[in-house]
Amino acid sequence: MITKRIIPCLDVKNGRVVKGVNFKGLADVNSPVELAKYYSDNGADELVFYDITASAEGRTLFTDILKEVASTIFIPLTVGGGINTLDDFDRVLKCGADKVSVNSGAIKNPDLIYQAAKRYGDQCVVLSADVKRVDGVFRVFAKGGRENTGMDALEWIKRGVDNGAGEIVLNSIDTDGVKKGFDIEMLDAVCNIVSVPVIASGGAGKIEDFIKLFKTLPKVDAGLAASIFHFGEVQINQLKERLAEENIPVRL
Repeated sequence: MITKRIIPCLDVKNGRVVKGVNFKGLADVNSPVELAKYYSDNGADELVFYDITASAEGRTLFTDILKEVASTIFIPLTVGGGINTLDDFDRVLKCGADKVSVNSGAIKNPDLIYQAAKRYGDQCVVLSADVKRVDGVFRVFAKGGRENTGMDALEWIKRGVDNGAGEIVLNSIDTDGVKKGFDIEMLDAVCNIVSVPVIASGGAGKIEDFIKLFKTLPKVDAGLAASIFHFGEVQINQLKERLAEENIPVRL
């Protein structure tokens, strides 16, 4: 049986890890290099690194910190933020990323997913979707959750997978940082239309939220979280031990 992955997320702004609620009110947390090493040494299965203001500021991703993070850890690294071209893919991969996450760049140029999958393989291309309910419909947001694209999220995600995205990170803006549990309804809708791995992001507040996620939606491949790990509210090794006790397969 395929093990469920636990993935800490580093949201990086001006070279520091930050965290907010519903994508707003960002507070400084720590150095990305120190946190990355800590997670690599303490049971994380993978790590996600987002340069969260690159797209909104219209610049490319900071590569100096990324190189340092990549050289410090021994687990797979997914990197996103300001990825708009194949050259951006190339640069980030050469810095040590294993997978590249696209969001706003793919919204601007949907062909980017197809081109990147063709050049680097589907397994390298991650479609990250920031999704929020608008009048009862799941809508895609761009630029770090700042801009409503008006696009139907389910149609967009299915299109991305058809174009070659090998993995989906579903970020629920509605539950982000609220710590009341993952967005089960939104995740279920996505799992029902794609056959690639789906990573749940947004809403984890306690160990039980991960248990509920994997038991309710066995199709979800991974749980991603930030603040509960950054602030030591949940230790990854303890989380995995509890998941194993609940007969949820994890790498211990």
